[in-house]
This record gives sequence, structure tokens and C-alpha cells, in this order.
Amino acid sequence: MNPLKRTYCRTFQTILKLSIPFLPYRKPKILGSIKAIPEILKKKKINSVLIVTDKGLMELGLLDRMKQALSDHNISYIIYDDTVANPTTVNVYEAAELYREHGCTAIIGFGGGSSIDCAKAVGVKIVKPDVSLATMKGILKVHKKLPLLLAVPTTAGTGSEATIAAVITDAVTRHKYAINDFPLTPRYAVLDPKVTLSLPPFITATTGMDALTHAVEAYIGNSTTPGTRKNALMAVELIFNNLETVYQDGSNLEARRNMLKASYYAGCAFTKSYVGYVHAVAHSLGGEYNIPHGLANAILLPFVLEAYGECIYPKLAELAVAAGIAEEESPTEEAALCFIDAIKAMKKEFGIGDTVAEIREQDIPRLAHYADKEANPLYPVPVLMDAGELEQFYYKLMAHDEE
Repeated sequence: MNPLKRTYCRTFQTILKLSIPFLPYRKPKILGSIKAIPEILKKKKINSVLIVTDKGLMELGLLDRMKQALSDHNISYIIYDDTVANPTTVNVYEAAELYREHGCTAIIGFGGGSSIDCAKAVGVKIVKPDVSLATMKGILKVHKKLPLLLAVPTTAGTGSEATIAAVITDAVTRHKYAINDFPLTPRYAVLDPKVTLSLPPFITATTGMDALTHAVEAYIGNSTTPGTRKNALMAVELIFNNLETVYQDGSNLEARRNMLKASYYAGCAFTKSYVGYVHAVAHSLGGEYNIPHGLANAILLPFVLEAYGECIYPKLAELAVAAGIAEEESPTEEAALCFIDAIKAMKKEFGIGDTVAEIREQDIPRLAHYADKEANPLYPVPVLMDAGELEQFYYKLMAHDEE
């Protein structure tokens, strides 16, 4: 990265870090069951809600308990279930139209990060109907209080229920971008392990690795606070103690609950301390090829950690201790490399490869440009890289495929 851009990035990140204590971050209130939702809505005199979800969850019957609870309390609802894996601007506009048509006054995002992000963006469109989503990408461009927003995560991974971000894909260009502003944090997060029980093992694994990526990138970045470091360490400990359990036995309710907590803590960590190049590259892959976000993060995580090099070893060593795979007195480098090796071992156990077959070499400069634009100057990464340097990760994902 050229010195001028490097100075700009670090100056921007320093100012942002210094401003963290003065920014209006808030955490959602936690509900332990979807049965608590009607009481909240009644208290706020809400009689009609939009539920944003996807067809897969509808077919699995995962919404049945919530639909019954709403009906029992005479709360009407309309369901938008066309959300796709990387939610598009079309999804947002269609769902917002349903919200208006049915006179809704609250939104429930029910599903993985895609449904919750779509629900957030719908809230943005409701309060700013005349502004395109694309013009609100980046940070602090919404400025308005959203309708009451509740998030019901059905995967333990994205942490979207705790963040200020909604990641949307332009339906025409396939460019994936984030809208970041404080009103996007849901008012309530419903951490109900029963809605995660039917999650297949592979999705359980990739979404769990997504949460791990959030915690790790938040922890190794330059904008941590005592609170975000604590949240990241708690998330890593919970993931290493529970992810293999839920992968092997999806019906283990306690482990499912612990993974939801881990995802939430990781979300709280990265919404303040941000993420890094794993996310920037993963978002470009998701936008271009529709690669599920958790899977892309899981594939990339060890490669990016290795590329950062020795400067992150002290922090990786601390994460290794939290994960229970190293002792506090272990040599720093040994513990750090042990942590990276543990991530590789997890990938192998969960059947997560090292390649993305869809990548085309001619796409790489454009994808790296997208990743560069997303990450720099916003993400306080331990080592700065420009578009040219980021290309290495795309080639790495191809190169393995050719061996």
C-alpha cells in the first residue's frame, strides 16, 4: 500500500477508535424464547408485524411456534419469505412494499444473517422511502429511528442481531455492500435454541465458523476496547467448547444455546471493533458467486491469519488460551500457530475445503478492488493491504483447486 493511502487509513481508524466511547452504541435486549415476543408487541401497542424470512425455514415449519404465539394474542402478521442467501435490493423493496400495504408497525427478522439483514434494510426503506439503498452504504447515513425491529436468529453465526450493519447485494451489479448506522441495531434479540435444532450439521459448522471469524477479527484488530476484547474471548471459548458438540449432535439444546450466546457476544465485539480482510474478501465472493458468507469466512480465515504474520501472534496466543488449546505460559509463537492449526483442523473435521471452485481468474482484479474499497480505510486491520495485495487470497483459493 502506498504511504499516502496507508497514512489516510491509519488516521481514519485512529479517529474512529477515539470516538467509540462517544458513539450511541447499544445492545439489544435479550429474550430467551419466541413466546416472549407477543408481550413486547402488546406493550408497545403493535397489532400488525412484517416477518422477514426465507422459504426453507417456512417449509421446515420453524415459524409455526411464533405464528401461533402471535395469533393467540390477536397480533396480525404478513410474511415475506423470498429472502435469498445474500439478500438483494429487490428483496428489500418487495418486503418494504408488503409492510406498507398491510399497515405494519414492527418488523421481525427470522432466520440467518440474510433474513435479519434484509429486515434491517426494510426498516431503512420505511423511514427513508425516497433514498436508494446504494446511497446509504458506508457509515452513518441513515440518521433516523427505524420501526421496532426484533431479530430471531435461527443460525448461531452472523451476530446480525447485535450489530449496526446490514449487508445487501445489488440485484443488478451483484456488488455487495454494508449499510452501517446505530438505528439498525435490533431492539430485541430472541436467542431461542429451539429454532436452531433443525439446522443441518454443515450449516451449523459454517455459521459457527462465521461467529469465530467475527470474534477473531474483532480481537486482532487495532480498535478493540476492554468490552469487545472480553466479548471476543467469551465467544471463542464458547465456540471451541460447543461447536463440535452441536455438529455431532444437533439436538443438544444446551450446546445450541451456548452457540447462540457465542454468536451474540461475537456480534457485540465486531459491531464496535469491526472485522478485517477475511470479511472484505468473503463479501466479494458472496456478491459475485453467491457463496454463503459463513462458508467463505471459514475457508479464508486461516489464510488471512497466516498472511498477517508475527504481529498478531501475541493476540492469537491469548485466543488459544481462551480456546483451551494452549497454556498461559506457552511460548507466544507456539500458541499462536496452535490456534491457526486448530482452525484448520476444525475445517477438516467439518468438511470445509480450502477452495472456491467458482472463482474465475479474470474476475480477481475486480473482486480485489471491491474488497479494498470495503475494508480501507474502515477496517482497523493489523496489517494494511491494497487491492493488489488482496489478490493473493483469491489466487490461493484457486491454486489449491489445481494441485
